[in-house]
Amino acid sequence: MHNDGEHDDVNDLRDAVAAVRAQVDAAALEAGRDPAEVRLLPVSKTVPVERLRSAVAAGMHEFAENKPQEVQRKAVEMSDLPVRWIAIGHLQTNKAKVIAEHAHEFQALDSVRLAEALQRRLDPLDRRLDVLVQVNTSGEDAKTGAAPQDVGTILAAASRCDRLRVRGFMTVASNTDDIGEVRRCFSQLRGILDSARSDAVVDPELLTELSMGMSGDFRTAIAEGATCVRVGTAIFGARDYSKK
Repeated sequence: MHNDGEHDDVNDLRDAVAAVRAQVDAAALEAGRDPAEVRLLPVSKTVPVERLRSAVAAGMHEFAENKPQEVQRKAVEMSDLPVRWIAIGHLQTNKAKVIAEHAHEFQALDSVRLAEALQRRLDPLDRRLDVLVQVNTSGEDAKTGAAPQDVGTILAAASRCDRLRVRGFMTVASNTDDIGEVRRCFSQLRGILDSARSDAVVDPELLTELSMGMSGDFRTAIAEGATCVRVGTAIFGARDYSKK
């Protein structure tokens, strides 16, 4: 039995995700792209498990988290549901085991050491993991991600790790109102993908993903070729950091 509150939450979440999806589709059409090429990835950081259960009832089946311990806790608590967990936050090598065990995809590969640590942890589990290389296109010190000039070295290392399937790249644009600068970040990532495909260190057939764009800038990202937009606030509302 669902109580009315739960039922309302399911309907609210269904409406919210449908509204964002409509904006994503419109942005894709405006850019002359097929909306089916753009995946809407709900970012569930700080969202409690009860609410995520409502989100699953509302039709969502994958969630992105930026802390490994949150991936672990929520994956365990929601193991009765068919949910894919996507890790999108900076990962220290000593937490690689958590991601190897619980994540279905990792969008923040940013070093050779991390690629090797994930390989070591995935091997005994006999698991494979889709990964995206995170690139710091903004040049901001506060942002994580590999420097653009280090991407080739990371791809070469990842190509030697048979448990990793490198699918593309991820970035977070500059935190600015300057739309031109935001667009430059996304355009740079698109260029990095194109170069990597022609270098063919990693199978170009697999290299198709550009995870870029969040609630505030996903329209620009889609215009620049995003295949995955990471949206939290526009689906779940303002974040509640008080429950830390």
